[in-house]
Amino acid sequence: MANLHRFIEHTALSPTLIAKDIDRLIEEAKEHSFVGVCVPPFWVKRASREIGGTDIQLVTVIGFPLGYQMTETKMAEAKQAIDDGANELDVVMNISAFKEGMPWVKIELAKLALLIHEHHSMMKVIIETAYLSEEEIEKACKLAVEAGTDFVKTSTGFAGGGAKVDDVKIMRRIAPSNVGVKASGGVKTKADAMAMIDAGADRIGTSSGVQIVTP
Repeated sequence: MANLHRFIEHTALSPTLIAKDIDRLIEEAKEHSFVGVCVPPFWVKRASREIGGTDIQLVTVIGFPLGYQMTETKMAEAKQAIDDGANELDVVMNISAFKEGMPWVKIELAKLALLIHEHHSMMKVIIETAYLSEEEIEKACKLAVEAGTDFVKTSTGFAGGGAKVDDVKIMRRIAPSNVGVKASGGVKTKADAMAMIDAGADRIGTSSGVQIVTP
């Protein structure tokens, strides 16, 4: 696939990141024409400066990696990230509340979707498929779509299990055509990436972007 570069969100979310790692991430994204970069909230301002006027999307994470912060905390985190220059926010669903069957999960995501869209930014909901059954994946996707998300995303990469082809297929089947599917976690090779795209992924979140697109 000649356009593989445009599926990749070049990602750096290691807890031991330093500034030069962020700078290298941006340089590589520019060199390989990746669609975006994903960085921790702390590094959004620097990444925004380094991206400058290029068309690279600046993605960050909210409620990461466990998702069970209070809604007010996630809202404040989202607003700060947008103010710092992020234009796509990957929000971790409250899996704990979801498992409990609380309606608050959808309410929280709807509140976040409203805030994010008011600021002309995009929301992705991380449902963390490693913790969910097939039925729960379906339910979580429906819930996120009804709340107004722009994408559903498989994983944080911190749950001990990342994107799986079968999970992506379920997510693509449930999500309508105007809602994207992002596969992330453990996508390390071109074969991995192509399998996810064939299954229906519109984005690939990976720290191995350069290796994936380099012959």
